[in-house]
Amino acid sequence: MIKSMTGFGRGHGVLNGYDITVEIRAVNHRYYEFSCRLPRSYSFAEEKLKSLLQGRIARGKVEVAVIIQNLTAVSEKITANKEVIKDYITALREIQEEFSLKDDLALSSVLELPDAFTVVKQETDEEQMWQDLKTVAEEALDNFIKMRETEGARMKADIAGRLCTIEDIVGKIEQRSPMLVEAYRKRLYDRMCEVLEGKEIDENRILLEAGIFSEKTAVDEETVRLHSHIAQFREMLESDEQIGRKLDFLVQEMNRETNTIGSKIQDIEVTKLVVDQKSEIEKIREQIQNIE
Repeated sequence: MIKSMTGFGRGHGVLNGYDITVEIRAVNHRYYEFSCRLPRSYSFAEEKLKSLLQGRIARGKVEVAVIIQNLTAVSEKITANKEVIKDYITALREIQEEFSLKDDLALSSVLELPDAFTVVKQETDEEQMWQDLKTVAEEALDNFIKMRETEGARMKADIAGRLCTIEDIVGKIEQRSPMLVEAYRKRLYDRMCEVLEGKEIDENRILLEAGIFSEKTAVDEETVRLHSHIAQFREMLESDEQIGRKLDFLVQEMNRETNTIGSKIQDIEVTKLVVDQKSEIEKIREQIQNIE
């Protein structure tokens, strides 16, 4: 199935206390190019994301955005250093008794005591986080691929229609080509009649000149190859493989054959057909630049 290189996919999930959103965007590119924006504390997942996507994306400039929110709001653990607090209180009580001070020690006062509490940042379970992130990323990737396939189906239909147009033009050129040889033979005969003014005309010479003209202007090989290229094109459009580069090569070959026909046949009608054919080939080329 044809897939476009352009696409967008979004995944979202709330897993194990984390709200996770993954967005995937891509535009056409000759190779697979990956970039990712995610919170620094989860940078360990970047290479894993790159490999996950590369397994299903062959070509394209891919940008991934990851948003992770901790819903439990517990990213740090606060521990009371009870022995330190006890020592502080004992010392304060001694000072209070010795100097007959007012005892205004309150719970809020403990917060101001140096080293009374230890703040420890909770460690992230990287394996669990990756599994959760992977689940959401796969959802985004499925949506991304689906959009690519939808766009690919539209492109396939457009290309198929243009191939029919090109095939019709090639048929007209094949019909026109033999008529040009006969017209040349007649012009040559009439011209010799004028020059010789009724004298005997060498029919063999006429046939020889017409034959030489025919060889110079024959486009049978080019039209046969064009039919072959069109058939290959249609076959590839039904393939499940990545065909972007192969189609690009075929378009180049079709363009080459069309140019050769235009250079061989100096006829206004054929020239018009060649121009129309080149226009259709160019439109196909523009389409396949975005095919994976």
